[in-house]
Amino acid sequence: MNIIAEGERFIEVLLVEDNPGDVRLAREAFRDVNMHVRLHLASDGTEAMAFLKQRGAHLNAPRPDLILLDLNLPKMDGREVLAQIKGDKKLKMIPTIVLSSSETDADVLTSYQLQASCYLRKPAQWEAFDGLVRDINTFWLTKVKSSQRMPSG
Repeated sequence: MNIIAEGERFIEVLLVEDNPGDVRLAREAFRDVNMHVRLHLASDGTEAMAFLKQRGAHLNAPRPDLILLDLNLPKMDGREVLAQIKGDKKLKMIPTIVLSSSETDADVLTSYQLQASCYLRKPAQWEAFDGLVRDINTFWLTKVKSSQRMPSG
C-alpha cells in the first residue's frame, strides 16, 4: 500500500505495453524504486488513447506525468499513438518515452520525428530492466522539472 505525506501526490505513469512479462517487470521495478509512482496500464494503442482522452472505461483516468510507450502494439501501433499525443495540444506536453525492443535506426528516427522525449531500448534481463527503471525514475520523475507537476496558480 502506498502511503504518501500530506501535500504530496502520486506520480502518474502510463505504461502502454502488450507483453505481460514486460508489464510484470515494470510493475515490480517501479514498486521497488518509488512508492509515489502509480503505474497505469494500457495493453494496446486504442486503450492508451481512451485513457489519455478519458473516454469509455477511463472517464476518471488521471493525466499522466509520464508515458512509457512500446512501438509494436495491437489495434493501433505506438507510432500512431505517439503522433496523436504530440498532435494534441492537451497531451503534447506529457513527456513520452519510447521503450521498445526494436534496435532499428528507422524506429529510432521515426520516434524522434514524431517528437518522442527519448528512445530507450527495452532490456531483456531483469537486472538491466530494473536499472533502466531506476534511471527513468531518477531522471524523468525526480530531476526533470515537468509542467505536469507545477502548482496551478
